[in-house]
Amino acid sequence: MHLNTIQPVYFSPTRTSGKIVHAIAEGMNIPVNKEIELTYPTANQEITIRDTLAIIGVPTYAGRVAPTALERLKHLHGDSTPAVLVVLYGNRDYEDALIELRDWAKAQGFIPVAGGAFIGEHSYSTAEMPTAAGRPDAADTEIARNFGKTIILKLKEFNQPDEIPPLHVKGNFPYKENNPKTPATPSTVYELCTQCQYCIEICPTEAIELKEEIESAPETCIKCCACVKECPNGARIFNTPFTEFLFKNFHDRKEPETFI
Repeated sequence: MHLNTIQPVYFSPTRTSGKIVHAIAEGMNIPVNKEIELTYPTANQEITIRDTLAIIGVPTYAGRVAPTALERLKHLHGDSTPAVLVVLYGNRDYEDALIELRDWAKAQGFIPVAGGAFIGEHSYSTAEMPTAAGRPDAADTEIARNFGKTIILKLKEFNQPDEIPPLHVKGNFPYKENNPKTPATPSTVYELCTQCQYCIEICPTEAIELKEEIESAPETCIKCCACVKECPNGARIFNTPFTEFLFKNFHDRKEPETFI
């Protein structure tokens, strides 16, 4: 199968999913189309991807595809389009996320050709209690590039996308139930906050606003902690007992898993 271009697609509030998608594309050594980034709200325009190889990356929240990512992906369609599917998780477990993404892709007209579960710094990781801090790192991106090379070699064995055998990945169906949403949100250390409003700009769900102070709306905050990790003054924090739980129980390094 001859492929002329690659189409990156990702939802990536803390940039980890996007980093791996681009690393896989680099390994393929094929021209890359302008990325489709679903991180920030846009008009709900229906998009059909055809005549290319899609690489679709999303974060994992509690062992499932992030609900906001799925909501935005529903406007994306394939036309028997081959697709590489990638989930990023915070060193705990990706559970049913990859099989959920595979099933979504098939339902939307894509042909899954490969899948990968990569590790990104957990949203709740802190300097004092880190979980997968700094990941994906150089070793992860090298694995992603080699994954891309392997996929291209594999696809050369086929003449048409419909010749590609079904993709088998880890996971279960029915998928695990989503956990109930909690009202906790990141908060602001007012002594450090300059009200630059950068957190408002980068929030993927427009959950942050400046009232008398910077505040997050519990009903729309998805706890991605992009505002915490990217505040230039360290003024945004998120205190949750889960940070310590992750640090104590999921400290050992996990490695990416790939399926092709």
